[in-house]
Amino acid sequence: MAAFTAQDVKALREKTGCGMMDCKKALTQADGDMDKAIDFLREQGLAKQAKKASRIAAEGVAYAVTSDDNAIGVVIEVNAETDFVAKNDSFMDFVKTCAATVMAQNPADVEALLALKAEGSEQTVAEMLQEKVLTIGENIQIRRFERMEGACVAYVHAGGKIGVLVNFDTDLAGKPEFVAYGKDVAMQIAALNTQYLTKDDVPAEVVEHEKEVMRQQVINEGKPAAIADKIVMGKINKFYKENCLVDQEFVKDSKLTVSQYTKNTAKALGGSIEIKKFVRFEKGEGIEKRQDDFAAEVASMVQ
Repeated sequence: MAAFTAQDVKALREKTGCGMMDCKKALTQADGDMDKAIDFLREQGLAKQAKKASRIAAEGVAYAVTSDDNAIGVVIEVNAETDFVAKNDSFMDFVKTCAATVMAQNPADVEALLALKAEGSEQTVAEMLQEKVLTIGENIQIRRFERMEGACVAYVHAGGKIGVLVNFDTDLAGKPEFVAYGKDVAMQIAALNTQYLTKDDVPAEVVEHEKEVMRQQVINEGKPAAIADKIVMGKINKFYKENCLVDQEFVKDSKLTVSQYTKNTAKALGGSIEIKKFVRFEKGEGIEKRQDDFAAEVASMVQ
């Protein structure tokens, strides 16, 4: 039995960027010797992937899709180093395979997804990912995903810049008119970067922070502190209308809120519609992109 622990496997993974199972196999082959395990990974052709794994992947796509009957939906973000890769058919096939695997097998998280057999393949998702890194030549990372059950509508904006998945409670899921309505709601979320469904979903600390900022603004404008709180209440209601989906002004008809548009659609179709939840992924959001020094890069190439 090779003398190594789960911590050794984790350490090798952090050093090389290779998959957990590859690291375990390498340590087994090397009898627990870390340096020999790294050499083994290099010999297996995984060194290129390991090297690329340290490079920042902030491009790629956010992708959303539903099952044919709209009963299951998935939104996923897969990152690469350059925007060019997002236009690569091989990369997009991988993204769609990942989404199909999430839809069919419902993994708990990205780590669990990587360990699964990819839909329509004998490879695991991790093995397929390694293959894509080697053939495409960039660091590729599955960053996050969300899976929902129930009536779902998916929307992808600007070729994968934003992916939105919306989940509804409705008896109208089979109607094309409902899907068209759902697309409108998803487009609203994409366009306005909607944060919350209702005002009850806004965390208390966010509300208190907004109130404090607004109160200080009112006082700085010269208003008496005694009436500041009343003015702030009006401003916080505006905050809800701007940031909570159901209270937002509907972008296609400013005379309606999204809530009113939903009620009108349900009435017209002879059923009921309730927006339950939504997820909006924007590719690369929160990832600090590398600022390349082009001159230094060229200089290093000619040394």
